[in-house]
Amino acid sequence: MISGRGSNMIALADAVEQERIPGAEIALVMSDQPGAAGLLRAAERGLKVLVIERGDRTREEHEQEIVAALVEGQIDLVCLAGYMRLLSGYFIDAYRGRILNIHPSLLPAFPGLAAQRQALEHGAKWSGCTVHFVDETLDGGPIIAQSIVPVWEEDTEETLSERILEQEHLLYPKAVAQIVRGEYEVLGRRVLNSQ
Repeated sequence: MISGRGSNMIALADAVEQERIPGAEIALVMSDQPGAAGLLRAAERGLKVLVIERGDRTREEHEQEIVAALVEGQIDLVCLAGYMRLLSGYFIDAYRGRILNIHPSLLPAFPGLAAQRQALEHGAKWSGCTVHFVDETLDGGPIIAQSIVPVWEEDTEETLSERILEQEHLLYPKAVAQIVRGEYEVLGRRVLNSQ
Protein backbone atom coordinates (compact mmCIF):
# COMPACT_ATOMS: atom_id res chain seq x y z
CA MET A 1 0.00 0.00 0.00
CA ILE A 2 1.45 3.32 -1.10
CA SER A 3 0.51 6.99 -1.12
CA GLY A 4 3.43 8.48 -3.03
CA ARG A 5 6.43 7.63 -5.18
CA GLY A 6 6.59 3.99 -4.13
CA SER A 7 10.36 3.60 -3.85
CA ASN A 8 10.06 0.99 -1.09
CA MET A 9 7.43 -0.83 -3.14
CA ILE A 10 9.93 -0.96 -6.02
CA ALA A 11 12.62 -2.27 -3.64
CA LEU A 12 10.22 -5.04 -2.59
CA ALA A 13 9.30 -5.78 -6.21
CA ASP A 14 12.99 -6.05 -7.11
CA ALA A 15 13.58 -8.41 -4.19
CA VAL A 16 10.64 -10.61 -5.22
CA GLU A 17 11.81 -10.64 -8.85
CA GLN A 18 15.36 -11.58 -7.76
CA GLU A 19 13.96 -14.30 -5.44
CA ARG A 20 15.38 -12.64 -2.33
CA ILE A 21 11.89 -13.08 -0.87
CA PRO A 22 11.38 -16.75 -1.78
CA GLY A 23 7.90 -17.89 -2.72
CA ALA A 24 6.44 -14.39 -2.60
CA GLU A 25 4.63 -12.34 -5.19
CA ILE A 26 3.30 -8.83 -5.18
CA ALA A 27 -0.32 -9.56 -5.90
CA LEU A 28 -1.55 -5.97 -5.67
CA VAL A 29 -0.26 -2.41 -5.32
CA MET A 30 -2.97 -0.31 -3.72
CA SER A 31 -3.15 3.42 -3.08
CA ASP A 32 -5.56 5.93 -1.64
CA GLN A 33 -4.09 8.58 -3.98
CA PRO A 34 -4.95 8.32 -7.70
CA GLY A 35 -1.97 10.53 -8.59
CA ALA A 36 0.59 8.50 -6.64
CA ALA A 37 3.73 8.19 -8.81
CA GLY A 38 4.27 4.67 -7.51
CA LEU A 39 1.12 3.45 -9.27
CA LEU A 40 2.63 4.24 -12.66
CA ARG A 41 5.91 2.60 -11.64
CA ALA A 42 4.01 -0.52 -10.52
CA ALA A 43 1.94 -0.66 -13.71
CA GLU A 44 5.11 -0.31 -15.82
CA ARG A 45 6.36 -3.48 -14.08
CA GLY A 46 3.16 -5.30 -14.89
CA LEU A 47 1.90 -5.28 -11.31
CA LYS A 48 -1.82 -5.08 -10.66
CA VAL A 49 -2.76 -1.67 -9.26
CA LEU A 50 -5.88 -0.49 -7.49
CA VAL A 51 -6.92 2.95 -6.23
CA ILE A 52 -9.45 3.20 -3.43
CA GLU A 53 -9.94 6.85 -2.55
CA ARG A 54 -11.35 7.84 0.80
CA GLY A 55 -13.64 10.53 -0.53
CA ASP A 56 -16.32 11.66 1.91
CA ARG A 57 -16.39 8.35 3.76
CA THR A 58 -15.26 7.66 7.27
CA ARG A 59 -11.93 5.92 7.74
CA GLU A 60 -13.68 2.66 8.62
CA GLU A 61 -15.98 2.83 5.57
CA HIS A 62 -12.93 3.43 3.38
CA GLU A 63 -11.05 0.56 4.98
CA GLN A 64 -13.99 -1.83 4.63
CA GLU A 65 -13.62 -1.46 0.86
CA ILE A 66 -9.84 -1.94 1.11
CA VAL A 67 -10.16 -5.06 3.28
CA ALA A 68 -12.78 -6.48 0.93
CA ALA A 69 -10.35 -6.01 -1.99
CA LEU A 70 -7.53 -7.64 -0.01
CA VAL A 71 -9.70 -10.62 0.89
CA GLU A 72 -10.91 -10.94 -2.70
CA GLY A 73 -7.28 -10.85 -3.89
CA GLN A 74 -6.34 -13.50 -1.30
CA ILE A 75 -3.67 -11.21 0.15
CA ASP A 76 -1.68 -12.82 2.96
CA LEU A 77 0.64 -9.98 3.97
CA VAL A 78 0.15 -6.21 3.76
CA CYS A 79 3.28 -4.07 3.39
CA LEU A 80 2.82 -0.37 3.99
CA ALA A 81 5.37 1.45 1.84
CA GLY A 82 4.81 5.13 2.35
CA TYR A 83 1.09 4.70 2.98
CA MET A 84 0.27 7.97 4.72
CA ARG A 85 -2.87 7.06 6.62
CA LEU A 86 -3.34 5.61 10.07
CA LEU A 87 -5.17 2.30 10.01
CA SER A 88 -8.28 1.76 12.08
CA GLY A 89 -8.83 -1.05 14.55
CA TYR A 90 -11.11 -2.66 11.98
CA PHE A 91 -8.28 -2.97 9.43
CA ILE A 92 -5.75 -4.06 12.03
CA ASP A 93 -8.09 -6.74 13.39
CA ALA A 94 -8.72 -8.05 9.87
CA TYR A 95 -4.96 -8.50 9.23
CA ARG A 96 -3.50 -8.60 12.75
CA GLY A 97 0.09 -9.84 12.69
CA ARG A 98 0.13 -9.57 8.89
CA ILE A 99 0.70 -5.83 8.38
CA LEU A 100 4.25 -4.47 8.14
CA ASN A 101 5.45 -0.89 7.97
CA ILE A 102 8.79 0.80 7.45
CA HIS A 103 9.54 4.02 9.31
CA PRO A 104 12.51 6.40 8.86
CA SER A 105 13.78 6.41 12.45
CA LEU A 106 15.05 4.03 15.08
CA LEU A 107 11.75 3.45 16.80
CA PRO A 108 10.57 4.04 19.44
CA ALA A 109 12.37 7.35 18.81
CA PHE A 110 10.66 9.87 16.54
CA PRO A 111 7.38 8.21 15.52
CA GLY A 112 4.95 9.94 13.18
CA LEU A 113 5.66 12.47 10.47
CA ALA A 114 8.98 14.24 9.79
CA ALA A 115 11.07 11.72 11.72
CA GLN A 116 14.28 12.91 10.07
CA ARG A 117 13.57 16.52 11.06
CA GLN A 118 12.81 15.36 14.59
CA ALA A 119 16.17 13.56 14.76
CA LEU A 120 18.02 16.68 13.63
CA GLU A 121 16.10 18.98 15.98
CA HIS A 122 16.89 16.72 18.93
CA GLY A 123 20.59 16.52 18.06
CA ALA A 124 20.51 12.75 17.59
CA LYS A 125 23.89 11.28 16.64
CA TRP A 126 22.32 8.18 15.09
CA SER A 127 19.12 7.62 13.19
CA GLY A 128 18.02 4.94 10.76
CA CYS A 129 14.96 2.95 9.83
CA THR A 130 12.70 0.37 11.43
CA VAL A 131 10.45 -2.36 10.05
CA HIS A 132 7.68 -3.20 12.48
CA PHE A 133 4.35 -4.93 12.77
CA VAL A 134 1.44 -2.50 12.71
CA ASP A 135 -0.82 -2.36 15.72
CA GLU A 136 -3.18 0.27 17.15
CA THR A 137 -0.32 2.54 18.23
CA LEU A 138 1.41 5.14 16.05
CA ASP A 139 4.58 3.44 14.78
CA GLY A 140 4.61 1.43 17.99
CA GLY A 141 4.12 -2.19 16.92
CA PRO A 142 6.69 -4.91 17.62
CA ILE A 143 10.02 -4.19 15.91
CA ILE A 144 11.19 -6.75 13.34
CA ALA A 145 14.42 -5.14 12.10
CA GLN A 146 16.39 -1.91 12.24
CA SER A 147 19.27 -0.33 10.35
CA ILE A 148 21.47 2.43 11.77
CA VAL A 149 22.50 5.59 9.91
CA PRO A 150 24.89 8.18 11.41
CA VAL A 151 23.70 11.76 11.65
CA TRP A 152 26.40 14.07 10.35
CA GLU A 153 26.86 17.63 11.61
CA GLU A 154 26.33 19.02 8.11
CA ASP A 155 23.16 16.98 7.51
CA THR A 156 19.97 18.60 6.34
CA GLU A 157 16.60 16.90 6.47
CA GLU A 158 17.07 16.03 2.78
CA THR A 159 20.57 14.52 3.08
CA LEU A 160 19.65 12.48 6.13
CA SER A 161 16.42 11.33 4.45
CA GLU A 162 18.37 10.16 1.38
CA ARG A 163 20.80 8.07 3.43
CA ILE A 164 18.01 6.56 5.50
CA LEU A 165 16.02 5.74 2.34
CA GLU A 166 19.00 3.81 0.95
CA GLN A 167 18.92 1.66 4.09
CA GLU A 168 15.14 1.27 3.90
CA HIS A 169 15.50 -0.25 0.43
CA LEU A 170 17.91 -2.86 1.85
CA LEU A 171 16.18 -3.52 5.17
CA TYR A 172 12.53 -3.86 4.11
CA PRO A 173 13.07 -6.78 1.71
CA LYS A 174 15.19 -8.63 4.31
CA ALA A 175 12.52 -8.16 6.97
CA VAL A 176 9.70 -9.21 4.63
CA ALA A 177 11.69 -12.32 3.64
CA GLN A 178 12.09 -13.22 7.32
CA ILE A 179 8.34 -12.93 7.89
CA VAL A 180 7.40 -14.79 4.68
CA ARG A 181 9.74 -17.64 5.64
CA GLY A 182 8.16 -17.77 9.10
CA GLU A 183 11.55 -17.30 10.77
CA TYR A 184 10.27 -15.27 13.69
CA GLU A 185 8.41 -15.50 16.96
CA VAL A 186 6.57 -12.65 18.65
CA LEU A 187 6.92 -12.61 22.43
CA GLY A 188 5.01 -9.64 23.79
CA ARG A 189 6.58 -6.61 22.13
CA ARG A 190 9.68 -8.51 20.99
CA VAL A 191 10.17 -10.19 17.61
CA LEU A 192 12.74 -12.95 17.83
CA ASN A 193 14.52 -14.44 14.83
CA SER A 194 13.75 -18.17 15.02
CA GLN A 195 16.15 -19.21 12.27
